[in-house]
Amino acid sequence: HGPGIHPYVAMDELFTQLAEDEIVVTGNGSACVVSFQAGVIRRGQRLWTNSGCATMGYDLPAAIGVCAATQGRQRVICIAGDGSIMMNLQELQTIAGYGLPVKVFLINNAGYNERKAPLWEVELGEFDRMLAVNLRAPFLLMRAAFPDMRARGGGCIVNILSTVCHFDNETMSVYTAAKKGLMGLTDVFRKEARPFNIRVASIYPGGTDTAFRPAPRPDYLKPESVAEAVCAVLALPAEVAVHHLTLRPMVETNF
Repeated sequence: HGPGIHPYVAMDELFTQLAEDEIVVTGNGSACVVSFQAGVIRRGQRLWTNSGCATMGYDLPAAIGVCAATQGRQRVICIAGDGSIMMNLQELQTIAGYGLPVKVFLINNAGYNERKAPLWEVELGEFDRMLAVNLRAPFLLMRAAFPDMRARGGGCIVNILSTVCHFDNETMSVYTAAKKGLMGLTDVFRKEARPFNIRVASIYPGGTDTAFRPAPRPDYLKPESVAEAVCAVLALPAEVAVHHLTLRPMVETNF
């Protein structure tokens, strides 16, 4: 594993593996920014991106449009973020129903918190967006993944929660509510999925040094370290089920 899980490294490797006539369609955010910063486009390849308008939900409909334009004769690579794909997740049924040659690569952003603010300052739109990404999107993705895993006789789902599930922090009410809602959803789904040999794990990272922070925190967890923990859970023998795993940097004391 190591740094290979980093989105820029993953994107570079993806474009290395693509054939010379591949068509790539991206969503917004990391999906479009990382792809045209890290992807090396070779002769004959095409990259369709929505950079500039950055409309969430662009990815799946655009990929279907490319399939219609090429009459389904060519594979389409669709790169989407976990929030963007949720906006038009129903189009996965369009792709499956018509047997369209679309391969989706999903960037899991783990969570979304617009800003820190007391409850009375949170706008309704902010509330809706944070619950859409942090709770509704994982619900839709688990529901969509379940039939295939059941048909295969098993599988493993790892949901990234947060240590906010373990304490109550002022100015983070909506984010905390969404993550605690996901914790409850995951706990119940774990019991429902167990008879079908599907393992469901919850990982709770503490402070992580990501680019979303206003200033670097090298004393916090590295994103690669959290990713290694996820890979370790996935690599465990099939008879081992991890239910809850909390990760904290050594300097964290807010618990």
